[in-house]
Amino acid sequence: MTLFDLTGKTAVVTGSSRGIGRAIVERLAEHGAKVVVSSRKAPACEEVAASINARHGAGRALAIPANISSKDDLQRLADETVEAFGQIDILVCNAASNPYYGPLAGIADDQFRKILDNNIISNHWLISMVAPAMRARKDGAIVIVSSIGGLKGNAIIGAYNISKAADFSLARNLSVEFGPDNVRVNCIAPGLIKTDFARALWENPETLKASNARTPLRRIGEPDEIAGAAVFLAAQAGAYMTGQTIVIDGGQTIT
Repeated sequence: MTLFDLTGKTAVVTGSSRGIGRAIVERLAEHGAKVVVSSRKAPACEEVAASINARHGAGRALAIPANISSKDDLQRLADETVEAFGQIDILVCNAASNPYYGPLAGIADDQFRKILDNNIISNHWLISMVAPAMRARKDGAIVIVSSIGGLKGNAIIGAYNISKAADFSLARNLSVEFGPDNVRVNCIAPGLIKTDFARALWENPETLKASNARTPLRRIGEPDEIAGAAVFLAAQAGAYMTGQTIVIDGGQTIT
């Protein structure tokens, strides 16, 4: 057994039909895990699952679409995963929402609530559905994909940043609760990554130029550059790490 071997483990990754989530689910499968691909749209999930099965063998990946804003959908995601694979060993809460760009003074109540509900409450829901069985087995790894936005202030994505700061605290508090049962909860905080989700922050050449100038590596990241941290946190390599945040941002937060 190697430090990064996930053979025999089952992983659920939300928001995994594209971007960072897709990179994570593909790398978890590459390291031996059976994986559940989940996002809102079934065809997109099925395409990713079919691609993984084509590379790693039939039955390695399963598509279970779910909307993170629906508690019933999340419960179905958890239940169908257990029905198909027996248990959930790894949970990656990656899906998130950000329907508003602009100063906090201009955000509508429903937009703020959607950000908080989808980026914090939904994570709490799904973790609460999955964690009891992990705790009973005395084994499990939970990863929340947060953002360096939770470490900084910003004039246009303030509400999103607030939600991501709360994810850090969610992981810390759950790690205290779950630690005695050997269930670890950690965060990954990516910087600016070239995804559709973050398109508004990088597709403008001037915005991109300014961001790169503040980043020691002088570029934005790619989704696959986040996936390795998820593998580490899910595997034996990360067995003594809990309540922490791994920042992957090309060095932007140090400048």
